[in-house]
Amino acid sequence: MRDFAKSPFLLKRAPRKLRLIYFGFLVLVAVGFATQLGIQIGRIGLTPRAIATYYRGSESGDVMVFPKTATQLLELTHAHAFTMAVVFLVLTHLFAATSIGGPVKAAVLMVAFAGTAGDLVSPWLVRFGAASFAWVALASWIAQGAGNLVLLGVSGWECLIGEENGS
Repeated sequence: MRDFAKSPFLLKRAPRKLRLIYFGFLVLVAVGFATQLGIQIGRIGLTPRAIATYYRGSESGDVMVFPKTATQLLELTHAHAFTMAVVFLVLTHLFAATSIGGPVKAAVLMVAFAGTAGDLVSPWLVRFGAASFAWVALASWIAQGAGNLVLLGVSGWECLIGEENGS
C-alpha cells in the first residue's frame, strides 16, 4: 500500500517483485471469475428464462425447482457482498494505477461497478419483483464480466511488460 501513496504511482513502473505479486493475485482472481462463470452457466443458465426459473422456481419441465427463500438470498448476498467488494477494491486500485487514459478508466470502472452492484441486487429483483428482472441479472453479468476482463487484462499486461527503473 505504501507504493500507492507515492505520487504518481504507475503499475508498470513498480518494482518487478511487486508486479509479480500483483500478477499472481490477478491470476487467482481470474480463476475465481472463471469458476463464477462456470456456476452461472452450469447451475443457473444464461437465458432470462433459466435465470428466472433458478430464483423463482418452476413446476414445468423435467425437474421441479423450488424458489429461493429470503434466507438463501441473504446468505448469498452476505457472502458475495464482502468478497466482491474486496476484490473490486483491489482490482480497481491496480487498474487506476495503469497508464490508460482517464475517460477510459472512468468508463471501465463505471461498467464494472454497475455490473457488480447489479449482480448483488438482481437475484432479489428476480425472486421478489418480477421474472422480467432476469434481464437485469443477465445485463449485470455481461457488464461485470466485460468490466472485470478489462480490469484484469490491462492490469495484468502492465504487470508483465513493466518499465524497468532500476528496481
